[in-house]
Amino acid sequence: MVKKIAVLGAGSWGSVLANLLVENGQQVALWTHDPKQIPEINTQHTNQHYLPNFQFHPELRATVDLNAAVADADVILFVVPTNAVRSVAEQVRPLLAANGTQPIIAHAAKGLERGSKARVSQVLADVLPASLHSGIVVISGPSHAEDVATKDITTLAAASESLAAATAIQKLFMNPYFRLYTNSDVIGVELGAALKNVIAIGAGALHGLGYGDNTKAALMTRGLAEMTRLGVKLGADPMTFIGLSGVGDLIVTCTSVHSRNWRAGNGLGQGQTVQAVLANMGMVVEGYSTAKVVHELAAELGVEMPISEAIYQVLYQDAPIREVITNLMQRAGKPEFDFQVTGLQK
Repeated sequence: MVKKIAVLGAGSWGSVLANLLVENGQQVALWTHDPKQIPEINTQHTNQHYLPNFQFHPELRATVDLNAAVADADVILFVVPTNAVRSVAEQVRPLLAANGTQPIIAHAAKGLERGSKARVSQVLADVLPASLHSGIVVISGPSHAEDVATKDITTLAAASESLAAATAIQKLFMNPYFRLYTNSDVIGVELGAALKNVIAIGAGALHGLGYGDNTKAALMTRGLAEMTRLGVKLGADPMTFIGLSGVGDLIVTCTSVHSRNWRAGNGLGQGQTVQAVLANMGMVVEGYSTAKVVHELAAELGVEMPISEAIYQVLYQDAPIREVITNLMQRAGKPEFDFQVTGLQK
């Protein structure tokens, strides 16, 4: 059965997911806040700024009319930057109230909101009361828009407190190259998605500095350990972090030139300033704002996150990268595993 899906956000990830859904036979309205994108997407079927040389399905239509996009939608998928989710959701709320529909609300953002330190599903639940929707679903996992555009095999998680909502999203997206697994650990899936962006900045910085594979493996492995520590403290299942939205997303984000977080770190490692890196990226670097939120959360909760803290110091306190690496390596020795922290048994 054909469903109407409103995809909010016409960046690289939003436009690729919208295109995939069209190819899956769904009716899709792609909303953008930028009217300059409309003629390019609707007439030329391209989005060159975000996905150079990719041709969209001719039936994909973009609009700046948010009301038209969400009217009678079975699913509303938020794919805007994390810190824009609240403002867009506030625009959607009165439209849903007037329409009287109860769509599934989904999001594919990967960050934590500045100020509130909230996960994206918490922001959506705060703005959109349960009476206006049929569940909130998180779509996350190891994925770059560029690879999905070329139909590279991709697997993600669809996480929700509602199995029915997660299963419905799973069915909409599944095809021969794109596979979703349902998951009930919303906290873990969202935290894995957000926290790995911070570690990816560090991985890019190591590359820019000329470090080799041993160093990168150390960063990713110990980065995963501290991601798990914070996740468990906030109520996540530790097993989630060895799944798609944990180690899976960490691998792809820490090793690929498609990752804007990796590219940002690489620029820092090569000597560029933080301001220059952010200005030249042309897209949002989610790990930048997330690093500050993680710094605040770790301090509030008493969670030891030395790698994330080192990256925060580089981004916000102008700490020299080589100096923070030296400081990390001079920390006191300790056991590799803290079973009390992870919640795992010996």
